Amino acid sequence: MNGSRTARAGLLLAVLAAVALPFASCGGGGGGGGVTNPPPPSGGGGGGGTANVIITIIAENGNMSFSPNPATVTRGQTVAWRNSAGTAHTATQNGGAFDTGNINGGAQSGALTMNTAGSFAYHCAIHPSMVGSVTVQ
Repeated sequence: MNGSRTARAGLLLAVLAAVALPFASCGGGGGGGGVTNPPPPSGGGGGGGTANVIITIIAENGNMSFSPNPATVTRGQTVAWRNSAGTAHTATQNGGAFDTGNINGGAQSGALTMNTAGSFAYHCAIHPSMVGSVTVQ
């Protein structure tokens, strides 16, 4: 019985999320809807499962960036961020549809499944001038 309730609650949350995501966007970039499998909240971002596309967080000579930028994926593929820098960073969608939480140096975020076509801008919540985008085809 508990498994049935849990499944119904999960389905309800998924439906509510799908309905709410288009409204979570703030400005250009097509929202961020259709992102599933958010990583576990904050900590080390050590989830690091297998992803189709890995975006690397780079810090060289004081310059911090995401690479590739923009990243291009096919609908249904997964994306994860690997932090090759020495300090923590995040990948936070501008409308809030996804947020990796802190990814410590040397760690990788959990994989996000990108289900909706569009271009999705994101930034590092710790270093707001650090920006990137993912294009889902």
